[in-house]
Amino acid sequence: MKGHRKRVYKQAIHPQQRYSLNDFLAEFPDDEACFLYIAGQRMPGGMARCPKCEQGRHHYRVSGRTAFACAHCGSHFYPLVGTIFEKTTTSLRSWLYAMYLMGSTRCGISAKQLQRETRVTYKTAWRMFRQIRMLFDEDIQLAGSSVEMDETYYGGVRKYGTGRPGRGDRKKSPVAGIAERKGRVVAHVIPDVTVRPLHTLVRDKIMPGSTVFTDELRSYDGIASMPGKKFRHRRINHSTRVYVKGNVHTNTIEGFWSLVKRGIGGVYRQVGLSYLQSYLNEYAWRYNRRNAPEPMFRSVLREACERDFE
Repeated sequence: MKGHRKRVYKQAIHPQQRYSLNDFLAEFPDDEACFLYIAGQRMPGGMARCPKCEQGRHHYRVSGRTAFACAHCGSHFYPLVGTIFEKTTTSLRSWLYAMYLMGSTRCGISAKQLQRETRVTYKTAWRMFRQIRMLFDEDIQLAGSSVEMDETYYGGVRKYGTGRPGRGDRKKSPVAGIAERKGRVVAHVIPDVTVRPLHTLVRDKIMPGSTVFTDELRSYDGIASMPGKKFRHRRINHSTRVYVKGNVHTNTIEGFWSLVKRGIGGVYRQVGLSYLQSYLNEYAWRYNRRNAPEPMFRSVLREACERDFE
């Protein structure tokens, strides 16, 4: 037909963020390839500090061992020491594949599914799961000029009604979150929703001079008058069914809560309070890198290579 335009479908994932299973299999065909990649990140160009020579020396590969030897004195350097891979008897390829799966899924992957994918025991899958999740724990301070703060509750049993828990609701865990608009987010389990834990979170996680948007909870009173911080405080009154008034809203952080609750409910079903913070860290870590100029698997792998857990 004359003048007919052919519809062009765009990829939902930016080209710089694409990393398929075929890409993974091609780059990491075996354990040796995985080890050499990790070693290359921890000792660029084969250079590492020799503890015996007490200076940077070139190291060469020692066959049959997960080690490199100093070209000057021969002392060994073990690239896996201090990482989550230290002393592991599980295939390095299984570890990296687990990282690929955890970084590629928007809502996470369960340890049971990890067991099926990697063909290890459930105990091993659970240990890998917990070790990799340690990489998602980051200490950041939000720098956006406009941030939203909100609290939610997880778990327990609601006896009646909706909204914030009352006396009849049992074992609900309060969680507070702060989000930059079109930026990063932090989320923390807190003991309660009183002034002290909420104001401490504001003081530790928000840059002075920012505008803080919250709902009408009374515990947020006093944010604008914190000594030395100079926060601006704007509120939206949800109790009167007002959710947006100009640029005053908390829709960003509430969208993050929706992602977390749907993800945990759909993938993990239930999470114990002792592990809840680690799950929040995982969701926040992925959320903060949703627009990163690299595949999320690369970010996970870099954290594994650079972080030292000694």
